[in-house]
Amino acid sequence: MSKKPVHVIGGGLAGSEAAWQLANKGVPVILHEMRPKQKTAAHQTNGLAELVCSNSFRSDDHELNAVGLIHHEMRQLNSIIMSAAEEAKVPAGSALAVDRELFSNIVTERLENHELITIDRNEVTELPPEDWGLSIVATGPLTSAPLSKAIMDEAGKEHLAFFDAIAPIIYKESIDFEIAWFQSRYDKGEGKDYINCPFYEKEDYLNFINELINAEKTEFKEWEKENIAYFEGCLPIEVMAERGVETLRFGPMKPVGLQSPHTDRKAYAVVQLRQDNKLGTIYNIVGFQTKMKYGDQQRILRLIPGLEKAEFARLGGIHRNTFIHSPSLLDRQLRLKTKPHIRFAGQMTGCEGYVESAAVGLMTGLLTAAELNGKEIHTPPNTTAMGALLSHITGDANEKTFQPMNVNFGLFPSPEPIILDTGKKKKLKGSDRKKYYTDNAKSHFNEWLLQVS
Repeated sequence: MSKKPVHVIGGGLAGSEAAWQLANKGVPVILHEMRPKQKTAAHQTNGLAELVCSNSFRSDDHELNAVGLIHHEMRQLNSIIMSAAEEAKVPAGSALAVDRELFSNIVTERLENHELITIDRNEVTELPPEDWGLSIVATGPLTSAPLSKAIMDEAGKEHLAFFDAIAPIIYKESIDFEIAWFQSRYDKGEGKDYINCPFYEKEDYLNFINELINAEKTEFKEWEKENIAYFEGCLPIEVMAERGVETLRFGPMKPVGLQSPHTDRKAYAVVQLRQDNKLGTIYNIVGFQTKMKYGDQQRILRLIPGLEKAEFARLGGIHRNTFIHSPSLLDRQLRLKTKPHIRFAGQMTGCEGYVESAAVGLMTGLLTAAELNGKEIHTPPNTTAMGALLSHITGDANEKTFQPMNVNFGLFPSPEPIILDTGKKKKLKGSDRKKYYTDNAKSHFNEWLLQVS
């Protein structure tokens, strides 16, 4: 086995897990983490594996939940993320939630104290050169601008997404229900799942579009202005408005299938709001992701009929969510096809969520260690949680519609129907179907473990 160190770029969940797996296979690692010398817009500490959003790893139920199942599989592979989470666990029902600071401290201390891991606190601004040997890029959604540009130059602009925008959230009690009303389009679902705010006059709608286009917006750095790319399914509202005055009226503001109980008038356009919490106290504006600055955002959104006195639980914004078009760029071993000495891991590959990011990091560590040992192991079968996720991002997803994805049973092959005594077929449903997925996954994962051990 070569003693040349593997360079792991990024000390988040995926990078930390990849470094841990490599070191425990006897492979020296240089783990590059640019903080604190180069900070990000979201991180608050200098710790490795810092949780910047929620403190929850979601469901820990490995009998009926795909997320809990991936927890189970990672534990079987000596995951540092899972073991640290167990130590830092806080009460959260059936979910696995942690004390963020304690969790990060545990991961940081273990990696710093591992004799085969060296932590380099400097920014890497280019893709790892070939003379570094095998490397892993796990810089996540907050990849620095220079490295993002280097990745884009290698992958091509069309294969790298940069930004995701989030919609504003309104307090329900501030909505004027003498104007707004509850109704689902064409009364689908429960029939009253949305709050509707109507523009009756074309002139008012056109004025609203004009305000969106002329609003003051978040500025980007020069190279980002030239190369900016959004998720097509999550475009900022003002970007849609700029595509034509009718774009919104045939998109999130389409008035069809809706009729106010307050009047017989037909709306020219309708803004819909969807419940955002179980209590029903806050609602997000559907399709209204935005990069407008806060002042203009509040002023312009209060032009919507029924939201004149709207109070905001959260204003909309834009955040970095860099990910590559993995199905076209990576092989089944998570290697960059054009530079096979580089593997990608974590959220950068188009997986969503803490656990999913760590799981992909874990697998890149195992695959890289095996390659250095002169072996080639295959990823787990797609009947397992890790295998289903990895298969999705490395080729099973529809390349044209590929978007970041959480692990879920929809990524697994569907179970065969049960043959009844009468000879008729019966599809598995509900908890029976979920239990089939997890039982089948555990059996196949154990078989895979025997093959790679």
